[in-house]
This record gives sequence, structure tokens and C-alpha cells, in this order.
Amino acid sequence: MGEEESTKMEVEGVAGTAAHPPPAETVKDLAKDKSAVPPPEEEEKPDDSKALATVDTTEAAATKKTSGGSIDRDAVLARVETEKRESMIKAWEENEKTKAQNKAAKKMASITAWENSKKAALEAELKMKEEALEKKKAEYVEKMKNKIAMLHKAAEEKKAMVEAKRGEEFLKAEEMAAKYRVTGFTPKKLFGCFGA
Repeated sequence: MGEEESTKMEVEGVAGTAAHPPPAETVKDLAKDKSAVPPPEEEEKPDDSKALATVDTTEAAATKKTSGGSIDRDAVLARVETEKRESMIKAWEENEKTKAQNKAAKKMASITAWENSKKAALEAELKMKEEALEKKKAEYVEKMKNKIAMLHKAAEEKKAMVEAKRGEEFLKAEEMAAKYRVTGFTPKKLFGCFGA
């Protein structure tokens, strides 16, 4: 008899489980609690663009239906809320990472643009210097060519003067020779370098 009483006590203690329906008083209390708890939300299609982790609402709904107790329902709702929060945190984290990636890419692009503009400015400056050097070189070459031409002209003038003087000396020598022939005198100096 002692065993029967203990089993009856256990059966009465477990009356709120799914195997044993709760007594009528408990059902009335649950009806009052259900009116305070909002009805379960209809199954929504997950928005994949915002949430990265999807929540399996069918599993949660199946757990709710099988448990039947408000404690289980609260636990399931808490789990769904936790999963929702985790999903929102994960979405926020991915959003922040994307923002950081975009910000870094934008800064990298601006640094690259800055580098390219500075390079272009330096290359333009180098080209200007090269052009200035080329211009100076051309001017210097022209100046040197002018100096060479002037030297050549001066040399030609000096050569012409020497030729003219030689021609004059030849004429003078021929005239003197003719004079000596006519007069019959011999020149006093045979050679210009030997004095007599």
C-alpha cells in the first residue's frame, strides 16, 4: 500500500506534464495566462538581406505545441528572443565590418589618388627641367657653333691676308728682279736671312 500512495503522489505531482493533463483549476489559470500572453506570431518569411542567421520558427512552434505548459512556452519565447537578438547582433557586426571595409577602401583610393597626383606633378616638373636643360643645351650648342663660325671666319680672313701679302711680295720680288735685270745690278742681299 505504501508504494501505491507514493505513486499516486508522484502522479499528482506530475499532473502538469504532457502525459497527464492538468486539473481543471490549472486549465482555468492557463486560460487567464494565455489571454495575458500575446498569441504566437505567424510564421514570417525571413528577410535574407538584413538577417544573416535565420531562426527556425517551425521548430519553436512544434516545441510550443507539444509542451503545453506556460513555463515551456516562456522558455521557447526566451530562446526565440535570444536567437533574434543574436541574429541582430550578427547583422550589426557584419554591417560594422562592411562599413570599416568601405571606409578603408575609400581611404586607400584617396591615398592612391594623392600618390598619383604627386607623381604626375613631379613627372611634369622633371619634364619641364629636361625641356629647360634641352633648351639650354641647344642654346649652348648654337653659341658654340657661332663661336666656331667666328673662329673659322677669322682664320679665313687671316689666311686671305697672308695670301694677299704673299701675292704682294711675289709682285714686289718680280718687280725688283725686273729692275735689277734692266739696270744690271745684282741685289745686295741674296737671301733675306743672311746679312752681308
